[in-house]
Amino acid sequence: MNIHVLPPVVYNKIAAGEVVDRPYSVVKELVENAIDAGATQINVEIEQGGKRRIRVTDNGGGIAKDELALAYSPHATSKLQTADDLFAIRTLGFRGEAIASVAAVSRMQIVSRTQEGEAYSLACEGGVLGDVQPAAGAAGTVVTVDDLFFNVPARLKFLKSDAQEEADIGSVMARFLLSRPDIAFEYSADGKKKYRSFGDGLSAALVAVYGAEALANCTQIRAEKHGIRLHGFLGNRNYYKANRTYQSLFVNGRYVVNQTVGAALTNAYASYLMKRQYPFYVLFLDVPPEIVDVNVHPNKADVRFADNQVIYGCVYSIVSAVLDGNSRALEYLVSSPQTAQIPVRDTLSKQPPRFEAPSAQQEPAQAPAQTPVMSYAQAKEQIAFDVTIPKGQEPHFLDDPVRMEVRQPAPRPAPAEDVFAQNQRLLREQAARARQERIDPAFLEYKGELFQTYLIYQAGDCAYFIDQHAAHERVLFDRLQAAMDARKVASQPMLVPFVLTLNAQEFAFLEKNFPVLRELGFEIEEFGDSSVRVLAVPADLMGMDLNAFFGEVLSSMESLRAIRLVDLLRDRLATAACKAAVKGGERLSEEEVRALIERMDGDVGMKCPHGRPAVVRMKKSEFEKLFKRIV
Repeated sequence: MNIHVLPPVVYNKIAAGEVVDRPYSVVKELVENAIDAGATQINVEIEQGGKRRIRVTDNGGGIAKDELALAYSPHATSKLQTADDLFAIRTLGFRGEAIASVAAVSRMQIVSRTQEGEAYSLACEGGVLGDVQPAAGAAGTVVTVDDLFFNVPARLKFLKSDAQEEADIGSVMARFLLSRPDIAFEYSADGKKKYRSFGDGLSAALVAVYGAEALANCTQIRAEKHGIRLHGFLGNRNYYKANRTYQSLFVNGRYVVNQTVGAALTNAYASYLMKRQYPFYVLFLDVPPEIVDVNVHPNKADVRFADNQVIYGCVYSIVSAVLDGNSRALEYLVSSPQTAQIPVRDTLSKQPPRFEAPSAQQEPAQAPAQTPVMSYAQAKEQIAFDVTIPKGQEPHFLDDPVRMEVRQPAPRPAPAEDVFAQNQRLLREQAARARQERIDPAFLEYKGELFQTYLIYQAGDCAYFIDQHAAHERVLFDRLQAAMDARKVASQPMLVPFVLTLNAQEFAFLEKNFPVLRELGFEIEEFGDSSVRVLAVPADLMGMDLNAFFGEVLSSMESLRAIRLVDLLRDRLATAACKAAVKGGERLSEEEVRALIERMDGDVGMKCPHGRPAVVRMKKSEFEKLFKRIV
């Protein structure tokens, strides 16, 4: 086999597989280029989830006529000069791969004009360049990407639905609004405005993305510790979400998902949140560029720190102090404006929110005086005094040394058993277990009750202790579940519709599962661009906590599991059964005791819906061992 150099059209498609995997990554790369070009206003338009068209317009510095062709070349960039520049990166883009990669798998056109020059355009189809042409246009750049992956059908068929691709692009744009609140952004999908900001500060950007409720439930912080700055908004201890899509971390202005910082924040909130509850935060971590490596992920979605312990300790100690409300928190809190102009979304007209720039009196209080910057060696010594990491919650880092375990070769497996014989054996074992966990109620002799909670029965040389609440709860649960499985769906209209406000990813996830919810008995529909409205609920679940129910549904996004009717209903039915069941300490009449044991149908292996045993069996020999009659 001969070694040869791949032509550009091939290696650019290979690079596109890493840099450009979905439409959202194209939007991300193009907007980053616009920001690096010094734009103060950026408009993004997409069609059909970005598959048909992506257009990014900015008012940045523009590209000169003689550099247009070079912009399409791989590894061509204005942001690096030498290899040493990789260790002090201050721009969002730096590799020079994005434009070439996108152009290799789309029909792309760049129209650009510098502040002093004329406008020119250059098109590229599937990596093949056209000619530079005169064009009309304002100062800045317009990049249009049509028919993404038109020449890579294998990649095209793996794209998600238009709604899901649009949701992921919306998530990227939300992060840009938050990361650069000094830039005016406008994002539209299929002609509908989704986000709009005016470059008038982080508070306004937070409201534009998440609404006024988020701002009202957040604390603004600004802290500096060991030369590391942490600022932004922390959700209060009672403001939590059903998934992690409301968490934004920006390291030196770049949105990342970092395990070190994520572990610090999770552990700081750990004592205030329950299982499947996730904190809300929009935080900016600014560190010297020489101690962070941004060139560790193809999509620049993560970074590596020179010392994880220092980063973890600083973030954990600052956030813990704020949440715990100790005296150190006063150094980190930013005073809230006295009279903030909070925009109110007009849901019916779907108009974007309007902001008024805050006056000088509304600006946050002056930041605390900067502390002297110490070396990393000094910070490592100091960090032990600033933070105590809870035992068992120490972070695990991806770049820790890999420990390899030497395993002995596994013994050769025995010859496989005949499939028919396996099935027969399994059926016999199941039948035996069923016989052991079931007894004819006629053989059970009632001996009384204990503590007004446990019913005592005897059958032969065995005693059975039945938890009356757990047994009754299971009987009721099975009856409710059987009725639910056999029922005809009946919906009960609500007097006041329930409105649920979501982010783009949650909206796409819920919209995809509308058929499942309607099958369950919900009457649910879109309500605005990022909200849903529930007009009716299942009649047999009337009075349920809809906030808790939909919180559970949205938590399914975390594990990417599909919504199953049984899973959604089980907890609701178990709660209903628990409330209706007889309680411990409640004395039952002889007729009620007899009715309960008949409904149990001799199932002595019964468990309540929450997994607790309803029946405990003890043999006569076990009692005799307790009294030392036998040894």
